[in-house]
Amino acid sequence: MLKDAHRTNTYREAIEGNKNQFKDKIVLDIGCGTGILSIFAARAGAKHVYAIDAAEIAHFAKEIVKDNKLTDKITVLHGKIEELDLPFKEGEVDIIISEWMGYFLLYESMLDCVLWARDKFLNKKTGKMLPDRAKLYVSAIEDSQFMGDKLAFWDNVYGVDMSCMNKGLFKDPIVDTVPSENVMSDSCKILDLDLVNMNKEDVEFSNFYSINTLYNDMVHAFVFWFDTDFSQLENPVTLTTSPHKQYTHWKQSVLYLEKPMRVHKNDVIYGSVAVR
Repeated sequence: MLKDAHRTNTYREAIEGNKNQFKDKIVLDIGCGTGILSIFAARAGAKHVYAIDAAEIAHFAKEIVKDNKLTDKITVLHGKIEELDLPFKEGEVDIIISEWMGYFLLYESMLDCVLWARDKFLNKKTGKMLPDRAKLYVSAIEDSQFMGDKLAFWDNVYGVDMSCMNKGLFKDPIVDTVPSENVMSDSCKILDLDLVNMNKEDVEFSNFYSINTLYNDMVHAFVFWFDTDFSQLENPVTLTTSPHKQYTHWKQSVLYLEKPMRVHKNDVIYGSVAVR
């Protein structure tokens, strides 16, 4: 993930571009990984940063913090945040930083941990969440190359019908990088999470959408991506995983149609998305 320059630079811009809001603050970094975000926060003037990760990488984070001579500013803790004996009081944390997002925003995410920490430790009056908002979008795409290369392949494999292998491709989204030129509609926001005030139950949703096609073609799939906003800051920034923007390790999530549909320019596609 460190090689994901767009992701890392956006977080660095949010932190180092708002040093006056980090000065003398208590910061909690949930899912710290190597500790890179904690180091950004310490260098931005935080009073102290508590970096927590349940994975073994926390041990490397401790070494990295030591090698960068920041042990007086950063404390790395290994374990699940809900189970640790933490060295700060309830309501004492000024800023929670986390790169909690998963594929399709919510898949394999750490949002539950972040919300638990928010409710228990974040200052109720002045505390900040970074990021503080997350939005999920959908568009239609043309992808005849995938349909030809991947799906049609199983129809005749050296004279053998293996088309049953295709069934799994239509059940779950596929994580892939979608070229911007494949997007053939505008986008519709299907989820908007206010991370400061939301409940954990809000991740289960069923929302309708409508999108307008941009030209005549076949719709082979729907692509989903997310944005996260750092809007509580004096100099706000947005991290986007849009197919129209710079690559991120999240890529996009693509849900293919068993039966592609032909559309014309300015057609409106209606549908719904449910997550349980």
